[in-house]
Amino acid sequence: MFSIFLKVLDFAIPILITIFVGLFGTGILIELGFMQKFSGLVRPLFKYTNLPDTCASSFLVAMGSTVAANSMVVNFKENGCINEKEAMLCAVLNSTPAYIREIITYQIPIVLPALGPIVGGLYVMVFIITAIVKVSAVIILSRIFLEKNNCMYDEKVADRKVTLKEAVKKSLKRNKKLFTKIAVIYLSMTTLVFFLRENGAFEVFSVLPLAEIFGIPPESIVPLTSYVASPILGISLLGPMISNNGISYVQAMIVLMLGSMFMLPVFSVRTLLPRYVSIFGPKTGVKIVAFSTGISVLVRFCFLIIFLSIAN
Repeated sequence: MFSIFLKVLDFAIPILITIFVGLFGTGILIELGFMQKFSGLVRPLFKYTNLPDTCASSFLVAMGSTVAANSMVVNFKENGCINEKEAMLCAVLNSTPAYIREIITYQIPIVLPALGPIVGGLYVMVFIITAIVKVSAVIILSRIFLEKNNCMYDEKVADRKVTLKEAVKKSLKRNKKLFTKIAVIYLSMTTLVFFLRENGAFEVFSVLPLAEIFGIPPESIVPLTSYVASPILGISLLGPMISNNGISYVQAMIVLMLGSMFMLPVFSVRTLLPRYVSIFGPKTGVKIVAFSTGISVLVRFCFLIIFLSIAN
């Protein structure tokens, strides 16, 4: 158990440092009045939603750090500027800039060379469409379930002259209790997930029985199951099969869609759930992860049906 706790600390401390910097750093920017000014840069996107400009500020921060952006959302919610539904939709929207970062740092340098231009390009296309569907879902849901919220978090702060020292003190005072709660919950959730993983709880997500149902070659079982554990490993194993004509482009996409559908829930439970629950609390955190992961899985499922139709 002690070894598990050491692994938890090794994994969680960098995340908690990021949360700390995001929470207190954005608190300082808010006290100085910067975030109110920055929100105008992404306001064109938000004019199609019923989300307030405070969410535009956090979305801008999400370009650099999703954790920092969601820390802002919690800050807005704690201070009564937004409600739970608005916080959820803001958080889902904040997850979409990560797609841009991943395309630059993962899809282009790793996926495209490993899978080739056709399969790699299709895989990246699915990735981009997932982001578009998420943004569209937030816009539609906000217009259906929310009334326009014109709350500007502490609107008058931009008109006040606050020194950096005062901003730091106010941010620490405002956020220290919230950060303590986040840290305790995150460490607890991460310890539980690591304990379950050590005891084989995630092995129930076996894709072996389903592989034959979808008519993919027997040799693709290895990259399929590897993808669930590690997408990079699965892609690396699948690449040579494509280049050697051991599997067709369509069959390769079926493998990738199946692997994604099983990998995403595992990744969400193992990585995203502790993070979102620690920031937003159990009720809201679980809803955000379930909604965001559900959209991703649904998009993969739709493409799986398309590729199965082509294969038949």
